[in-house]
Amino acid sequence: MTNVAFKRRATARRAWWILLPLGLWLLSALLVGALALGRLAWPASMPTFSLGFSDFAHMKVWLTSAVLVLASGQLLWAARMFGLLRFPPRGHFYYIVHRWAGRLTLLLTLPIAYHCINLVGQHPLDPRVAIHAGFGAFLYGAFATKVLLVRLPGLPGWWLPVAGGILFCVLLGLWLTSVPWFVSLYGLSL
Repeated sequence: MTNVAFKRRATARRAWWILLPLGLWLLSALLVGALALGRLAWPASMPTFSLGFSDFAHMKVWLTSAVLVLASGQLLWAARMFGLLRFPPRGHFYYIVHRWAGRLTLLLTLPIAYHCINLVGQHPLDPRVAIHAGFGAFLYGAFATKVLLVRLPGLPGWWLPVAGGILFCVLLGLWLTSVPWFVSLYGLSL
């Protein structure tokens, strides 16, 4: 096989690996959207829970705010890992913190998503809820895409920061379309 043919084959293989995360993102968005809109079978009355908060709505507000704080830390730690910011300690400390904070962030989103998917399909969508649902539909696909891009070899260096930035923007969009609205109507309590 010639060197040119080998390079073409490697480029084609890399193109498929790039399409995989994007396809995963799209599939996730379609699945979550179909669940929320009631297009897929979902039991009529799923239980709600509040994890020690006064009700599930306040739980969602506080967990969403914690997710945004952790996501902001993710940006800071990523900037430290890539050498854009310099602060102690040195070494692989921030790689570990970034990975575990990402896992905790994902874990905190699960009860929020459960309640959102369970309740959105039961009410008509106003523009704020529709925008919020759109961000929510893309969240887990964006997360899976970012994690998959970390593990793919040979991608341009800008892919990972772009994927992380998109994931942060999705989380910020979710927070902006829910928490300020809720707090303005019901106040902030536990």
